[in-house]
Amino acid sequence: MGEFEAIGDVVSGAALARSVEPNTGGISSDGHSDETACLNCGTPLTGDYCHACGQHRHVHRTLTAFFHDLLHGVLHFEGKVWGTLPLLAWKPGELTRRYVEGQRARFVSPIALFLFSVFLMFAVVNMTGSIGELPEGARQGIQEELRVNREKLARLEAQRSAAAKADQPVARLDERIANLKEEVRTMEAVRSGNLNGAGVQSTRIPGWVGTGVAKAARNPELVVYKLKTNAYKFSWLIIPLSVPFVWLLFPFSRRFRLYDHVVFVTYSLCFMSMLVVAGLLFGAVGMTSAAGLLWLIPPFHMYRQLKGAYGLGRAGALWRTALLLLFATIVLALFSAVLVGVGTYD
Repeated sequence: MGEFEAIGDVVSGAALARSVEPNTGGISSDGHSDETACLNCGTPLTGDYCHACGQHRHVHRTLTAFFHDLLHGVLHFEGKVWGTLPLLAWKPGELTRRYVEGQRARFVSPIALFLFSVFLMFAVVNMTGSIGELPEGARQGIQEELRVNREKLARLEAQRSAAAKADQPVARLDERIANLKEEVRTMEAVRSGNLNGAGVQSTRIPGWVGTGVAKAARNPELVVYKLKTNAYKFSWLIIPLSVPFVWLLFPFSRRFRLYDHVVFVTYSLCFMSMLVVAGLLFGAVGMTSAAGLLWLIPPFHMYRQLKGAYGLGRAGALWRTALLLLFATIVLALFSAVLVGVGTYD
């Protein structure tokens, strides 16, 4: 009896181990699997999906299954996009409210759509050459900046050589030299007219914006060009800049939380980015009149989103839309000021 009990203990221990440890050997030679325990986390299965980690009960290791997963992923993503974009365009308030209230699986999340729309916008800017022709004043500013940066580069390299000989740390100097070389390379590419080959200079956020504002006053054309080339790097900053202003539309309201305002702002920025894309494409094909008409859409879209997202009446949505347009202008000014300080700081 003792031997049978020992054998039973071994079998029970093996079954227990199988139920708590990931199973990596349950796929048969034909590439298919039908498990009683999750192959990912080892949890006993009671349905088609693991209740602990969400993995499907049936795991396939075939080339056909790989392409099936790929197709499913693409179509699933596209399904979300086509369920989100129509609402974003025509019923933005409904989209915002439904997402805030928990309908997440059927819509693209605000931040994912924001990243996609910003990437798309700047890709279209690059392809259509919409940064524009560099003015003569900017070219002269670039020439002067090149001269100053080359002098700085020579001094830094001399300091680096002296520090290396004295066996002193040179990491900080190497970083400054690398940044300055990137600046020189960018300026040389822009001066030669090769805007596509011009990289965006490395930047550091200063303690204040005063230096950038002073440079902007001396050479506004160059600053405008830098704003256009650096804007995508800091586009995310518009969200935290905008949220406090949206909060001011509902001060001390207990109905709405900051999360609601963040979703509202992010979806609104997604639409505005796509509107810019449409305007750039219209302009690229010569439909400048249609591109100009797009400027009439943002107030209407803001009104509909405010009205639907916050459950407002017509009057409440109208005066808040007027304020929101003013706040949007302030946010753009603040955003531009930050870019001036960052983009012209050295």
